[in-house]
Amino acid sequence: ILYAKNIDAAEYPASITKIMTVLLALENCSMDETVTFSENAVFSIERGSSHIARTTDEEQTMEEGLYAIMLESANEMALALAEKTSGSVKKFVELMNQRAAQLGCKHTHFNNPNGLHDEKHYTTASDMMKIAKAAWYNPLFRKFVTTQTYEIPPTNKQPETRYLLNHHKMLAGQSYAYDGVLGGKTGYTTNAGNTLVTYAKRGN
Repeated sequence: ILYAKNIDAAEYPASITKIMTVLLALENCSMDETVTFSENAVFSIERGSSHIARTTDEEQTMEEGLYAIMLESANEMALALAEKTSGSVKKFVELMNQRAAQLGCKHTHFNNPNGLHDEKHYTTASDMMKIAKAAWYNPLFRKFVTTQTYEIPPTNKQPETRYLLNHHKMLAGQSYAYDGVLGGKTGYTTNAGNTLVTYAKRGN
């Protein structure tokens, strides 16, 4: 650790939660599996929160879904992915907390897979670093977190291609471009404020 401040203070993580969500999907699913959107996944997210306009019974691959989560922070995708991985959001949340404990997180409790505000959904900078590090050591995760743009082809419900754009402003060519940045995940809710996990490397 090169610099630390309030690293064990419990905070609301917002969408950096999705790093854990994506890691668990990678550890438990194959990329060509079909994810089908339930009514719950589509309609139980907050109005105005990040999404890619999926509809009930729409189908796409797990790989496309992971790009949607990491680039566009799609909240309905996180729910659909949780249902696909564990059978229900509730069981997936249990898996999230088990994995956090395995990684040595001592001040973390997840209550949903997307990070939308919940009083019982919190983590710390120290714990988030442990989760982010574990994710980075998954080679597949690195592919999703370092991508700037991606196209989801037409589906059984949507005739047009969906274009995804990474919103991390420290990536090359973005407004806060940082030398050596590799990728990361942004987050924002009114209660959490801005949250951020970033990976960067210079030399070694």
